[in-house]
Amino acid sequence: MAIVNSCPPFSNFISESTITNNVAAKNISVRRCSLSGRIPYLSNKRNIVLPAMASISCPHIDVDYLESELRERGVTLSGIGDSCVARMALENGNAANLMLPSGLITSFKAQMWHGGTMELLHTSVSPRENASAGALIQGGLSLSLDCQNDDGLSWSPNAWALHQVNGSPQDSIQVELVSRNKQSLAQVKHIITLGRDLLTSEILVSNSSISSLHLMGSITCHLAVSTPDATYAVGLEGSGFFIRPPLVADFNIIPHEFAKKTNQDPRKFWALNKLFSKSDARKWNVDDDVESLMRDVKEELEGEEQDNYKHLTQKLSRIYTCAPRNLTVIDRGRRNSVTVRRNGFKELYMLFSSWYMNIPLYLHRPRSAA
Repeated sequence: MAIVNSCPPFSNFISESTITNNVAAKNISVRRCSLSGRIPYLSNKRNIVLPAMASISCPHIDVDYLESELRERGVTLSGIGDSCVARMALENGNAANLMLPSGLITSFKAQMWHGGTMELLHTSVSPRENASAGALIQGGLSLSLDCQNDDGLSWSPNAWALHQVNGSPQDSIQVELVSRNKQSLAQVKHIITLGRDLLTSEILVSNSSISSLHLMGSITCHLAVSTPDATYAVGLEGSGFFIRPPLVADFNIIPHEFAKKTNQDPRKFWALNKLFSKSDARKWNVDDDVESLMRDVKEELEGEEQDNYKHLTQKLSRIYTCAPRNLTVIDRGRRNSVTVRRNGFKELYMLFSSWYMNIPLYLHRPRSAA
């Protein structure tokens, strides 16, 4: 169960595990954004700063050397082809897997009320057409950012280097990743913290140039669920929404029913920059796109959610504007729930598909800084 600040909203559900995303920025007016609470800073923990070679790229990391240094911090590294996996594990059973250099969080297992652990993220692994390129991994929890300065120079941090590790397996483990762009003088830090009852993802963006930096991005979380009949969303009542096709991003899973209806035409899906234009929603062909999105369920392109305890039995692909700061997804089949807390990001995009038995949640907000 994923609960904000370990406070269970329902007595019959688990009071452990929270997925959190925090966003902060230096020289950029972005407030912290979260998918739940945050863990207090532990002043007595020893920090480990990795050697310079670890800040180049993941394939250059000396796994044997770092494992001996990081094992006592609860972190183990293992190589997989040209990538490596950083596994964070606490003594209470909570664990998370982070892939480098992509920065994709592929797993978050949380301790449950019955004493075991449960996977809260949904990740898909499939073969590529080019077998030499390795397996295609999608889902999980990922970050997608697009930075652009006044000169039109655009940059997206998609290669992350392991920079620093803090904490201990008794309390919390913090892994810091960094991605830099020398041309735009921009730097993004991605800090992942595994706590006793939560997983946090904090983004720090720095702009060292005199040019303004325009930031647009999303934090995508694919949540594992059992069946549509057993899944409910609590807290959406009164939120305005626009119906949207699935969002195209590197790690986003496009459900089979959506891709099949559109014949996998990428023009039917949405890139990140189109998410913020509400006028585009009115340009769709209602009989075509809404039918493909909702499987012949006729529905207006925009509206207001009337149900505070929404039964997710239908296919959903919506952007909720003026979204609630707290949204709880209840899964009666798995007997758990996940509470999503929004702080700083403006909109929440929700896609529900019974095909993959998962709920991707997207938060977006374009910002600019001097």
